[in-house]
Amino acid sequence: MTSGEIIRAWKDPLYRASLTSDELDQLPTHPAGLIELPEAHLKAISIEALTTAPECTLYTSALRRCCPKP
Repeated sequence: MTSGEIIRAWKDPLYRASLTSDELDQLPTHPAGLIELPEAHLKAISIEALTTAPECTLYTSALRRCCPKP
């Protein structure tokens, strides 16, 4: 694989999905680490939103309707 193909495979999930198993075996490890998390890790992650206003959401926070200005 050329360096351009390697970089494209790292960045483009559709291109990476089109590669054969032999091509995927030739693909070096991404220098930043994992490209995709395994399903088991995603299920194990628990994210709890910490806010002083329970009704505050990302949308309303961006509009500054319920959350105080930083």
